[in-house]
Amino acid sequence: MKVLQSSFFRAIIAIIVGTLLIRYREETATWLTILIGVLFFLSGVISCTVYYSQKKRAGDTVVYDAQGNQLTGLRPNFPIVGLGSLILGVILALMPGTFLYGLMYILAAILILGAINQFVNLSLARKIGHVGAGYWIMPSLLLLAGLFVIVKRIDPISTMLFIIGWCMLIYGIVECVNAIKIHNERRKYEAVPGPSEGGECLTGESSESSASEE
Repeated sequence: MKVLQSSFFRAIIAIIVGTLLIRYREETATWLTILIGVLFFLSGVISCTVYYSQKKRAGDTVVYDAQGNQLTGLRPNFPIVGLGSLILGVILALMPGTFLYGLMYILAAILILGAINQFVNLSLARKIGHVGAGYWIMPSLLLLAGLFVIVKRIDPISTMLFIIGWCMLIYGIVECVNAIKIHNERRKYEAVPGPSEGGECLTGESSESSASEE
């Protein structure tokens, strides 16, 4: 059930983002870039805050073991990644238009990973039930669309946003359909009694028949 809920959550997010990209395009991409920038900025702020907090505590009490090794009071390493995230977040939030093409490549990469994930889920479902050939068509098309966006740069950017928006929308719908299909196949598989249960039933019946004959 948790897997089904996770799939539906991914699908809803993809449908919302796809619809916004189709309807608003540049505006949605700009706000997505700003949102990513804010998340990077917050991550950097948290890293730097934790660093200065640990650095302050490190100078308070220093404890050594019997061999002279320092146990507490160790100074933390400077958060280079955190500082980089903070700077990148500020740039993304203040100059989102500069990174619109970069965002398109990120969304295309997410689309490719989503299609690969659908292939993996369908392969696992095929081991426990029947998965028709039609279920493999849309993930293949989504994978090709994501690769096309990455390999071939499309101008104007609104056209690229329109294509990615529709791909994200279709991905969300396909994810819902696949999640329901996989969930139903898993329920059918779990409802079938195992060979051990059948063996026990046969053994019980044979013992009862032999007892009646005696």
